[in-house]
Amino acid sequence: MQYAKMRERKKKLKDQIDFFEFFKEKYFKIMNDLKFNSNKDYEARNYLSNILKQKEENNNYDLDEILRGFKLALQSMENIMIYGCGPSLESSIEWIIKSHGISFFESTFNIAADGAARFLKEKKIPINSIFTDLDGITRDEFNYAEYIIVHCHGDNSKMLEFFKQDILNFINVIGTTQVEPLDNLVNPGGFTDGDRILYFLRSLLVPVHKIFLIGMDFKNIIGKYSKPFFTSNQESNSIKTQKLDIAVKLIEQIIPKIQNKIYFVNTHFISNNFQYLSLGDFMRIL
Repeated sequence: MQYAKMRERKKKLKDQIDFFEFFKEKYFKIMNDLKFNSNKDYEARNYLSNILKQKEENNNYDLDEILRGFKLALQSMENIMIYGCGPSLESSIEWIIKSHGISFFESTFNIAADGAARFLKEKKIPINSIFTDLDGITRDEFNYAEYIIVHCHGDNSKMLEFFKQDILNFINVIGTTQVEPLDNLVNPGGFTDGDRILYFLRSLLVPVHKIFLIGMDFKNIIGKYSKPFFTSNQESNSIKTQKLDIAVKLIEQIIPKIQNKIYFVNTHFISNNFQYLSLGDFMRIL
């Protein structure tokens, strides 16, 4: 009886994070607007789910246990730093390191959106978690973070195959999908790596948390850490620009559902619905 109750409590955490039923109308509109094929998302979902099933068969995967560990780690810190791949990422991090040293990042919960993890690793900044669809990181970053939240969608099946052995070997993997989730996957809502982080976190936050977004620029210039093969900042193509616009709208929609303070740090104006901080004001708030 006690074991059954414990299992029930575990399942409730996944239920708290799953928001597909609330998000699916937005998802299908996005897919229609972008003219993307939802069937490929289902295929990618099934592929990642099967990889995770292999981990389960080897007694190497318990989603509920990993989610609880992520929640405990998150709630052990007061300040949550979310890093995007925008052009302001490098200058912002360099300023913080110069002013306060690498040790500053040991007292924050550091979440990288995909390729931002490469820059954090280069600077030897500890990464608590990476949210990634696998096209911005290498195996070095995959095995550097404490938690990897791997997203599957119709365009990254080849990357899922490339990282299959890493997913099998790495303990703290959480799989996310943008279609109806299976038992071993989560759909928190959101569409890009950046906005999906906030959708994932919303049920795990406690009142003391403050959230700071760094390198989240959402303009037509994307940072060189967006892709491993970029050597400089790039002008976004039309599809990328559409995705960035979608991300801004989704963040605008999720912020009112989060009671915690959320700040964009050292970036230009994006939306009237966001709060902005200079680097100096950021450090004063901390």
